[in-house]
Amino acid sequence: MTDTTGQPATSRRTLLCCGAAVLAGGAGLTVAGCSPSSSSGNQKTSSAPVQVGPASDVPVGGGKVYRDQRIVVTQPTAGQYKAFSARCTHAGCVVDTVAGGTIQCPCHGSRFAIADGSVADGPAPSPLPAYTVVEQNGQLTVTES
Repeated sequence: MTDTTGQPATSRRTLLCCGAAVLAGGAGLTVAGCSPSSSSGNQKTSSAPVQVGPASDVPVGGGKVYRDQRIVVTQPTAGQYKAFSARCTHAGCVVDTVAGGTIQCPCHGSRFAIADGSVADGPAPSPLPAYTVVEQNGQLTVTES
């Protein structure tokens, strides 16, 4: 679909997602996260290891979202760390919460299991992409798989 100038028109879904994000107060970062396009300049393009922080920041049975790096790290059981892309597979929004055994997306309510990133509740069509996470000397380092 195009507008009267021949430019691509913004879809209603994208407008609603991003409009809600602006109202929620996450204007700059969340608007970029709402883009359904996979060519966003905010996506991590390197597979170089990223040190995200201390392992002690990731609670057992929960997780932590590293928004700037677009990574979420979970610890399903003591000493077992998992890492995933923090971009929801539904509309590309950045997940914002890890609670109740799930990674949660604020845009449309998708939830992903902390153990494997699988879809626990849609509308997300597929699991979060898994990354490799290593704990060494109390620090977590994540690498795209």
